[in-house]
Amino acid sequence: MAEVLFDIAWEIIKKLVSRALQEIGVWWGVKDELQKLEGTVSTIRAVLLDAEKKKALNEQVKVRLGKLQEIVYDADDLIDDFATEALQRQVMTGNRMTKEVSLFFSSSNRLVYGFEMGHKIKAIRERLLEIDADTESFNLEVHNEERDYTTKVRDQTESSVPEVVIGREGDKKAIIELLLASNSEENVSVLSIVGIGGLGKTTLAQFIFNDEQVSKRFEVKLWVCVSDPFDVKMIVKKILGPAKGTKSEEPELETLKTDLGKIINGKKYMLVLDDVWNENREKWDSLKKLLVGGSGGSKILITTRSRKVAEVASTVEPYVLEGLSPTESWSLFLRVALKGQEPKDSSVKKIGEQILKKCVGVPLAIKTIAGLLYFRYPETQWLVFLQEELSMIAPNENDILPTLKLSYDHLPSHLKHCFAFCALFPKDYVIDVKTLIHLCIAQGFIESSNSNLCVEDIGLQYFTELWWRSFFQEVERDELGSVESCKMHDLMHDLATSVAGKSICIINSEEKSVDESVRHVSFDFCLNSSQQIPTGLSNALKLRTLLFNRTGGSRLSISEVIVSNFRVLRVCDMNWAKIEEVPNSINKLKHLRYLDVSHNEKIVALPNSITNLQNLQVLNVSWCSSLKELPEDIKKLINLRHLYCDYCSNLTHMPRGLGQLTSLRTLTWFVVAKDNSVAKNVGGLNELNSLNNLRGSLKIWNLGYVKNGIKNPILKDKSLLQSLSLSSDRDDDANVESEEMAFKYLEPHPNLKELKVFSYRGTGFPSWVSSLTNLVNIRLGNSRCQHLPPLDQFPSLQMLSIWGLDDLEYIEIKGQATSFFPSLKFLRLGCCRKLIGMKRYEDDSDDSTTISSPDLLQFPCLSRFICFDCPNLSLIPQFPSLGEELELREVRVGLVLQIFTTPTSSSSSSIVPPLSKLKKLIIGGIKGLEFLEFLTPDGLD
Repeated sequence: MAEVLFDIAWEIIKKLVSRALQEIGVWWGVKDELQKLEGTVSTIRAVLLDAEKKKALNEQVKVRLGKLQEIVYDADDLIDDFATEALQRQVMTGNRMTKEVSLFFSSSNRLVYGFEMGHKIKAIRERLLEIDADTESFNLEVHNEERDYTTKVRDQTESSVPEVVIGREGDKKAIIELLLASNSEENVSVLSIVGIGGLGKTTLAQFIFNDEQVSKRFEVKLWVCVSDPFDVKMIVKKILGPAKGTKSEEPELETLKTDLGKIINGKKYMLVLDDVWNENREKWDSLKKLLVGGSGGSKILITTRSRKVAEVASTVEPYVLEGLSPTESWSLFLRVALKGQEPKDSSVKKIGEQILKKCVGVPLAIKTIAGLLYFRYPETQWLVFLQEELSMIAPNENDILPTLKLSYDHLPSHLKHCFAFCALFPKDYVIDVKTLIHLCIAQGFIESSNSNLCVEDIGLQYFTELWWRSFFQEVERDELGSVESCKMHDLMHDLATSVAGKSICIINSEEKSVDESVRHVSFDFCLNSSQQIPTGLSNALKLRTLLFNRTGGSRLSISEVIVSNFRVLRVCDMNWAKIEEVPNSINKLKHLRYLDVSHNEKIVALPNSITNLQNLQVLNVSWCSSLKELPEDIKKLINLRHLYCDYCSNLTHMPRGLGQLTSLRTLTWFVVAKDNSVAKNVGGLNELNSLNNLRGSLKIWNLGYVKNGIKNPILKDKSLLQSLSLSSDRDDDANVESEEMAFKYLEPHPNLKELKVFSYRGTGFPSWVSSLTNLVNIRLGNSRCQHLPPLDQFPSLQMLSIWGLDDLEYIEIKGQATSFFPSLKFLRLGCCRKLIGMKRYEDDSDDSTTISSPDLLQFPCLSRFICFDCPNLSLIPQFPSLGEELELREVRVGLVLQIFTTPTSSSSSSIVPPLSKLKKLIIGGIKGLEFLEFLTPDGLD
């Protein structure tokens, strides 16, 4: 609690001393009150961290902290009003005198309003002084922790973050034997893995679920995280998939039962129910009745911390998972704390072994403590940690939460509240890392005073630090290597919930009441009422965060529910909520930083009043398929950093003035207007000129409608842009010359990693494509190009997809065998009906040579090759590393034969079973495959 207040107090101080706020203070005649408030907040802030340490020992300190939380939040809201007024002055047109006259006659900013604000500031300060007077009797010490991010960095890069698993091979083998064993008594048998939290039950189940033997023995495999509450209907919906229940109506259980039967009836299936807590036999029997339709040998695998759960559910003896042995524990500890190196000093090992006794063989505890000790000197600081901190924790084989809490206690304050904020997500929730960073920024948890790093980069460093310390797991990356998503271990979620206290609440039923002190709320159930949020939320009028994780088929009214009740919201996430419109009154949420109305298909337009939200940083309207235009005065959103508008298929144009949003970091779609008459407020491609801070991906649509081309390069200075997608979306021959000119001047910075080009009507690509030597992915589709630039020379290219190029006869290459697609892992060729093969250009001359022998070139790293509807393709270089997937459909039988033939010399070849590592093979639509059985690699699944 105190860590959050510490940082909120810091934000208040920064606003109070800002020049803009001081000017507002002078205008309203409250400058002196603001200065007094700044001094009071500074005094309170200085003792907050010591209060946090002593609250566990002193109940009165804990109570005072609770009262202080209310006051600090109120003060922050009040000062944010002032800061917002300063922003409104900034966007007003005219000179200073004009602005002051406008403010004077504004109904909301007359002198009487300044008088009222002065009284509010004074009242806040007096409440703080009362708390400050009480703290003197508690002998609280001053702790001035620096807020700037100064974390230590490990030697390894973040891409090497270890998902370390040690000592579970025997458990895996034993459980698989139990799963594969026949059971003649009933069609579906149930096996439970039982053990305390943190032992790795879920990880072990994942290994088993993905094991090759298991995959071969079960026709259907299903995975569901259950957690609490144990709701039969919800579990069945999870089995059926996330799409179920997001339609217009909420399905009844009988309908779900029918859909479930289509998946499992008569089939041998395996279902994993992860993290089960239900000890009620009747509830379990209700679920099991729906799962008995599988064929003999079907299995349900449960993971649970409770032996009673296992007794209620299991039909065979539960498998009790034990902790790691001392040897295995030491091996895991070494991996994380000392990078796998045995300490040279024997005393260090003895200290480490004593520390490990507190971890009782639990992998999560070992990794967490080892991650903490990585940043400490073994020879001097490990013993201090053992004697002064670990000694305070009584060893408990059934509860490692106190041990994990110790690691949390050692986090700097800015990481503590970012971690605690994650209690807002349900257990087993796939957390989008980019969204998490946006949310933390919106709450003021992340801010950088370092001019070389933007706040999003600092947020990513925060996340990486918590990941290193094992607070996050199952981290996934996108195709370009950027961190994309993660999960939290359920014990870490318990810890986050514990340290967050009453400020964060997950609502998982309509009846749940919410305490008025709650500041952050998320919904984790399908709302059944037509236009109301559960009444239990009516007390929490000072909410800062409102998230809807699962809103089902209900319809929510922003105007009636959100705007009227929660006026200090910083975050409002209403994705998938079936909103039909965003009301004009949205501008009353003047504190709003984050607004997500994505996946609401009936929204046609956003009100222009939304541009009065000068604090807005993130606006997400992606997948609003009926949305036709963005707000006309979007240029007034001077703090907007991220505009997500992917797949707004009816968006007609971009508004004029978009280019004035120089803080913009994300712009996912840019639509060129097909008709300039759609509005006077049409912004052309030149709006992109000044947006040099853009990062991530940018998709530009309707390039075929560019009028008179572009006169100057507009993307070349955007060095942070990673992905560029260009699409013409026009079938006729009109304005092809302007389109080619537009492509010429859309040359991106060489840092670009992904290039996608669709429906391009030019005969060849611009020369700048060859200069993009950092490309990782290239996707070319539905274009008229007859010639491609040589693509084999890109050293980092891992994925190449070419489809729908009807006029392409040859893929042109330049290099020799030593430089031929050195990193390519995935090649996809489709619907290129004239494609014959590859052609080499010698140096820079016009002379070319067709590749005529398969042994001249090889794809050294290719692991996936997909080729379909390329009837003239006669030759493809070899791919000795192909192991993931081979798909051949509607191609020449000779090409198939060539692929499955390994040359033995330059003059002869023999047919042998190659591709021995291949995991997946699809061949179809090809005549003359009598030899297929002979060619199929051994052991192919």
